[in-house]
Amino acid sequence: MSEIEFGLDTFGGVTRDENGVPVPHPQVIRDLIDDAVVADQVGLDFFGVGEHHRPDFAVSSPEMVLAAIASRTERIRLGSTVTVLSSDDPVRVFERFSTLDAVSNGRAEIVAGRGSFIESFPLFGYDLKDYEVLFEEKLALLAELLTEQPVTWQGTTRAALTDQRVFPTTANGIKAWVGVGGSPESVVRTARYGFGLFLAIIGGPAARFAPYIDLFQRAQDEFGIEHRPIAVHSPGLVADTDAEAREIVHDGWLAMRIRMGEERGWPPPSPGDFEREIETGALYVGGPETVARKIVRTLRTLKVDRFDFKFDQPVTHAQQLHSISLYGEKVVPMVKDMLA
Repeated sequence: MSEIEFGLDTFGGVTRDENGVPVPHPQVIRDLIDDAVVADQVGLDFFGVGEHHRPDFAVSSPEMVLAAIASRTERIRLGSTVTVLSSDDPVRVFERFSTLDAVSNGRAEIVAGRGSFIESFPLFGYDLKDYEVLFEEKLALLAELLTEQPVTWQGTTRAALTDQRVFPTTANGIKAWVGVGGSPESVVRTARYGFGLFLAIIGGPAARFAPYIDLFQRAQDEFGIEHRPIAVHSPGLVADTDAEAREIVHDGWLAMRIRMGEERGWPPPSPGDFEREIETGALYVGGPETVARKIVRTLRTLKVDRFDFKFDQPVTHAQQLHSISLYGEKVVPMVKDMLA
């Protein structure tokens, strides 16, 4: 337990000013870089930036933002959460992250995934009917590229490669994960290609993901692959007190759930859903001790190597910064003490 890492993830969600007005995308990105600087200063292990192509998220090019962060930080590891591999090119993904690895002096990580939204498919000319084959083939190619050896590969979604080298090379390789939302098939595929497992726990109790971790370990054993690390990621916010944290988060959480429900055909939130997600679900909202105790329960339930706190709620940037500081300076030390 003493070796567990603690990180922060952001999707670059648009924050609000003091009057509740959405902050423009350019300022959100600049603020996000400041967030990462604070995360580095308070001793966190990882900072992840997601890729989206829609108005409620400011970041469409995580590597650019991460490169800016690399120039202002010293030790924190930097990665995507996630790179939408299905609508990208694995060669370009490797080239961008190997460049980031050089800029950051070996701190780059890739979290590849299919993404929780589909806007990138029509944007880059991909057909959703190819959803499965796109990810399967591109993940297989990315796994080959990460060996940094000459690659010979052929598929149906891009041009074949014959004894192809890709540059720049890295000093020590790039740690790579696959973001999984809870599909057994995705867990087994992640094991087969030798990636770390990055579980997005965004609703319901963490315990329901224990079978996926067990499946991942068993699949690696069956494939004869050395066990790769496992990370979990859940949303939340830390404030000085439980009541303050709930008040800060509630309205934005409710609006987000309603908006996502309208887009995806989900039923609207029921009375008490917000409180249930905090008490027994995947929402880590409260004062430092409350959040720390909930993280400890998760880490005692799931055998993982890293816990990532998704911190970008639709709140003000000042509230975000305060949450990051409390997470690094109070929550994480409490968690480590409780586990010890």
